[in-house]
Amino acid sequence: MTTPPRWLKAAPFVFLLLWSAGFPVAKLGLEHANPMTLLALRYVMVLVILLPIALVLRPPLPASRRAFLDVAIVGFLIQVVYFGLCYIAFRAGASAGAVAIIVCLQPILVALAAPRLVGEAVSGRVWLGLALGLMGALIVILSRSQLGGETVFGLICTAIALFGITGATLYEKRFGVSHHPVTANLIQYGVGAICTVPMAFALEDLHVDWSWQFAGVMVYLVLGNSILALSLLLAMIRAGAVSRVSALFYMVPPLAALFAWPMLGEKLPALGWAGMALAAVGVALASRKPAPRPAAKA
Repeated sequence: MTTPPRWLKAAPFVFLLLWSAGFPVAKLGLEHANPMTLLALRYVMVLVILLPIALVLRPPLPASRRAFLDVAIVGFLIQVVYFGLCYIAFRAGASAGAVAIIVCLQPILVALAAPRLVGEAVSGRVWLGLALGLMGALIVILSRSQLGGETVFGLICTAIALFGITGATLYEKRFGVSHHPVTANLIQYGVGAICTVPMAFALEDLHVDWSWQFAGVMVYLVLGNSILALSLLLAMIRAGAVSRVSALFYMVPPLAALFAWPMLGEKLPALGWAGMALAAVGVALASRKPAPRPAAKA
């Protein structure tokens, strides 16, 4: 086994900040464009940035058709199923609180499936951390009283999005191999563009309210949320236990609520801060690597 690079130690913190801020930023973006139009623009812009880089660097391509297909499947589950349905759910009237609660169930699904699908045992300490993380996230969301008036269609879309990100995590852990980040991103965002561009033309009017705010949203979604955050997520999945990486998602709703305060004017009450602290404790428990066992004496 190779030693993980030093920068990987900081990856969870950077990923959490980028991924969590993406929720309120995307909500701002949906004020200017419809869901598939916003995603199509996002994916096409990512490809415009990555293609010249790929021509200069000439990164190695997947070694086989199966390896190419594995990268494409993960890209479809994340870029089309997860992001697409979350955006549609917001547009359909689902509140940020309901979407966050449903999506943060992902660590539980991963922990339940990991032993059978990827051969990864989940210890009691990890289960305790998962439970505390879920409780903390629920407290944060419930404290903001955003669960009323949900649409059935929006909640169904969010539930399917949950299975999309869970399936991507498990599939990447079981079948994914290390690819050059430019190669992996090109394939995955290419899949996203191939799916969302036709849907935007067929289902939406393609109207975009161009403004400085929307330009800032697109810069963040393309560079921070798309290229950097997703690359860190896939690197962490390949380098660490899948259940510990998934536990990071418990901190996404609390941090998203924190970012939404200055960006959207959504304040977090005192009870919400207590829930954030509880979620942080849970993530610390679930993410901490077990101490190495001493070698047996002869």
